[in-house]
Amino acid sequence: MVMEPPYLRIAGDIRRRITSGELAPGARVPSTRRITQEWGVAMATATKALATLNQEGLVRPVPGVGTVVAEPDRERPAALTHGLTRERVIRAAIALVDAEGLSALSMRRVATEFGVSTMALYRHVPSKGELVRLMSETVFGGEPAGPRPPGPRARLERELRWLWGLYQRHPWLARAMAGLTRPMASPHAMRYAERVLGALTGLGLTPHQVIHIHLALLGYAQGVAAAVELESQARQDTGMTPEEWMAANEPRMESIQTAGSFPILSTLFEGEEFALELGTLFEFGLARMLDGVEALIERAGRSPGGPRPAGGLA
Repeated sequence: MVMEPPYLRIAGDIRRRITSGELAPGARVPSTRRITQEWGVAMATATKALATLNQEGLVRPVPGVGTVVAEPDRERPAALTHGLTRERVIRAAIALVDAEGLSALSMRRVATEFGVSTMALYRHVPSKGELVRLMSETVFGGEPAGPRPPGPRARLERELRWLWGLYQRHPWLARAMAGLTRPMASPHAMRYAERVLGALTGLGLTPHQVIHIHLALLGYAQGVAAAVELESQARQDTGMTPEEWMAANEPRMESIQTAGSFPILSTLFEGEEFALELGTLFEFGLARMLDGVEALIERAGRSPGGPRPAGGLA
């Protein structure tokens, strides 16, 4: 008797949930990580199971959500039915990692999306590393809309909020671009850096100060954005919102706090609710960092012989 491959068995189980109506159109199906936990298989097997269902048109990736049940008679995207080009490969990879995270990306998985061999993919993109670079370059294209605002602070705020928007739409991007000491060769990312550096020139800062301000702001945005990626992955893995997760872990938290080892942490918000929102955290930290930049510029303007910037960062 020939044993059915594990990925086909898993695909069959999920297929039955879909055809029975247990999983309705638009409902999230188990993520690759959840499949590895529920069926006790390797990540590659979980990936093949979802890829099989995708090829059958039963599921589709949704950026920021995960893999969901496809609507009946959904037509497959043209990118998956009219052959390969480099641009189509990049777009398919972006859609995949937007939905399932960077850990789900492999050349085999993207090739499966097109129903071709992995070697066919290599004719357009030479490696996974190059594919990630091309994906990052693609989503980093463009710049903030509207006219450039007057004043360095407003220009810096606009650039950092634009960057934050990219990280929210593509949670994987912060990790892909996180190499401050070994930056990726990306003309689009370099244009962003050029705009930030341009907002800091002519203010009395030294070149070292200018580049360190740019990298400090970039590192701050990437650090908070890493939490966006972790939250997106945690939601896929657990199927729980942050509020649901906190409620489920509340008894354990209370048992730790009632021991009296953390008196400040336990009483800081006594009598009032606090819910951490990453966008609010980002805005608070950005304002404090720009306050520090402003103070640095003011000191540079007061230094002996130093040029006095007109209006500081205001």
